[in-house]
Amino acid sequence: MAEDGEEKLLATVQHIVQTLGRTDTMTEDILKVFSNYDGRFSLDKLYATRAAAAVAATAVGGAGERSMPASPPMPPPPAASSAAAVMPPVTSLERTVRTLDRQISQFVTMDKLIWADSGDADAFLEAVDDLIGTVQELDAAKTNRGLLDRADELLSRCMARLEDEFRALIERPDDAAPQVPGGFGSDESEEEDYDADDGFGDEPIPIAKPVSDFDVVIDALPPGSVSDVHQIARRMVDAGFGRECAEAYAAARRGFIDESVARLGIRFRTADEVHSSPWEELEFDIARWIPAFKMVFHILIPSERRLCDRVFDGLAPYGDLAFVAAVRTQALQLISFGDAVAAASRAPERLFRVIDMYEAVRDLLPDLDPVFSDPYSAALRAEVSAVCNTLGSSIKGIFMELENLIRRDPARVAVPGGGIHPITRYVMNYLRAACGSRQTLEEVMEDDLGAVGAAAIAVDPDRPTSSLAVHIAWIMDVLHKNLETKSKIYRDLPLASIFLMNNGKYIIHKVNDSELGILLGDEWMKQMMSRVRRWSMEYQRGAWAKVMSVLQTGGPGIGSIPAKAMLQKMRMFNGYLEEICAVQSDWVITDEQLRSDVQTAIADSVMPAYTGLIVRLRSSPETARELFIKYTPEDVQSQIQHLFEGVAK
Repeated sequence: MAEDGEEKLLATVQHIVQTLGRTDTMTEDILKVFSNYDGRFSLDKLYATRAAAAVAATAVGGAGERSMPASPPMPPPPAASSAAAVMPPVTSLERTVRTLDRQISQFVTMDKLIWADSGDADAFLEAVDDLIGTVQELDAAKTNRGLLDRADELLSRCMARLEDEFRALIERPDDAAPQVPGGFGSDESEEEDYDADDGFGDEPIPIAKPVSDFDVVIDALPPGSVSDVHQIARRMVDAGFGRECAEAYAAARRGFIDESVARLGIRFRTADEVHSSPWEELEFDIARWIPAFKMVFHILIPSERRLCDRVFDGLAPYGDLAFVAAVRTQALQLISFGDAVAAASRAPERLFRVIDMYEAVRDLLPDLDPVFSDPYSAALRAEVSAVCNTLGSSIKGIFMELENLIRRDPARVAVPGGGIHPITRYVMNYLRAACGSRQTLEEVMEDDLGAVGAAAIAVDPDRPTSSLAVHIAWIMDVLHKNLETKSKIYRDLPLASIFLMNNGKYIIHKVNDSELGILLGDEWMKQMMSRVRRWSMEYQRGAWAKVMSVLQTGGPGIGSIPAKAMLQKMRMFNGYLEEICAVQSDWVITDEQLRSDVQTAIADSVMPAYTGLIVRLRSSPETARELFIKYTPEDVQSQIQHLFEGVAK
């Protein structure tokens, strides 16, 4: 009797369900209400009853088709209905999908972050795991395409909400941090890592703090947030949404990187803007670019790699894809500026800033190998290496332009007094300053830059045959020929010799006082000093030849000059000396030692002959009474000692 009563009760419940359950969801909810109300109405028993009723209804419908009733049929009992009104049997996978739909719908429609409550986050992830497993089971069975499509649609909704949560945890980790005393989100003593006053709206963008030590790593997310986003990333990858997850990560992290670079004061400009900028403005931009490049490639990008590896731990290759997408824009903008500077004007004054840029890139290359080790980021590593090569080529091009500058320097106006020409000062001071970066210049000149950065090229400090040494020697030769051309402007040949002496001595001084001496070598130095001595001799012969000729008396005895002729020579000497002193009063020898050497050489040639002439005139009875010595030997000596002081006099 009890069993018969329970069957009637179950039949009544089924009738109520069929009457009120107009949709699958409503039917499911009604069955759950009865199941929770009375233990006799378990879901399994209710589903079994529904299945049996469906079978019975199908049998009744089939018999009716085979025989025509003699009279109108009686209304069916509550447990039996027409086949059209009876729902098909529900499988366990259908029940699972419906249950997950109700559970997940509660989360995806939340107005607040799910991860703001750790309990909600755990429950949501559990439901997502169940859904992923169900989809995989349905896909493997391939028996219910409609149910699979429904589960896929539900999975897409889950992934969309997970992506939103994922980005929120990365962009605003504090919003999801549980407010637990002493936790990350409430510790006021914790150093501020996020900036709310960024000028980009109400949502704070975390930024990198200014640093002076480049051997640091930025932890842009607290450990708890890293764990949370990793859990989300794992679900998205398991569900086949790995690429979407990587794109979401990159979009979220780009705000951090863009803002951090912006705080470094970098203005990104097109190549045309770089090429048209005044050098003073461009030099200022380069001065900011160098520390920014170091900051981005030595701190920001390695830190981003570290964070990406933790978020996508075990989820290759999506971590590599996310990393490249996050850093590529800012990295390429920095690289493009270097390319633009390298391709811009190669005026010699740009050398030192280009060297600074080259060294900044070259020194970072070895550290980038582990950061850009995957196939997706290898192209970025190649771009950095390429800009290093380009800057190196620019350095060589600037040296070539220096040669052209010397060649093109016109020989129009002579330097007053045969002094040092501005081109000599410019070139020698330029090369002397350039030798401050001799290691880099040797590296650039020696190597084809195909593998610069992997290891610095060993430079022999005492090797005057290196490429740099040969190049500088060539520049010196170009300068020498240019100075010889300029010396021809002087109509007075002795003054041309003074000009060459001054410039030659200045070159020697600058070479001796710097690493140019090491590069050019002793042999070059000997040749240069020999030239200076030759120019000195040419000056003496050209300027004092008449004086020395007039002082020749032939000595006493046979062939000696008559006394009257010697007296005439004295008068001629006085005229020549006055002429020389008048003409050469503005001539200058800038180097004190060289000036003293030339004065001594003149005195050694003139004074003995002049003193001898005076002695012979005084000893001659014919000229003793007529002799008038306008300049004593001491006067002549004094005149010689005051030569070549030029403007200094």
